[in-house]
Amino acid sequence: MELDRLDRDIIAALVEDARATYAEIGHHVGLSASAVKRRVDRLRDTGAITGFSARVAPRALGWNTEAYVELFCQGKTKPSDIALAMTRYPEVVAAATITGEADALLHIRATDVRHVERVIERIAAESFVVRTKSSIVLSRLVDLPTGAVAADPRNGSPVGG
Repeated sequence: MELDRLDRDIIAALVEDARATYAEIGHHVGLSASAVKRRVDRLRDTGAITGFSARVAPRALGWNTEAYVELFCQGKTKPSDIALAMTRYPEVVAAATITGEADALLHIRATDVRHVERVIERIAAESFVVRTKSSIVLSRLVDLPTGAVAADPRNGSPVGG
């Protein structure tokens, strides 16, 4: 589906505050509340908007430490096998196949460095894992909300990933 500038502005408003009313969003983007509702309904029907959720600060849940772990796997390990195995670890909040030497990159959140270490030890014991390489996050420099897409200030088109 192709999104126009109003669609992108509505999505940006919802990413910023999913609890905003259609009237509030309409005021922000220059549409009536009913026009915003129709567009949101269409965006949901077409799958551009997949749902609404609450963003909870990981620190509020005691997850004070995060790390990125590169996985190096045996032979032709299937991405679906990696994905299935990683779903068993609540500390793994994201996993992706990547280019380069590693087969996958994991994003881990944990209570402290020792907790990260225990999680990595368990992951490294998976039958398909040859080795891991980890990096602990010291500080976040940019932290856009999940689902947010930066927009080019000149024309509003998406930039980056």
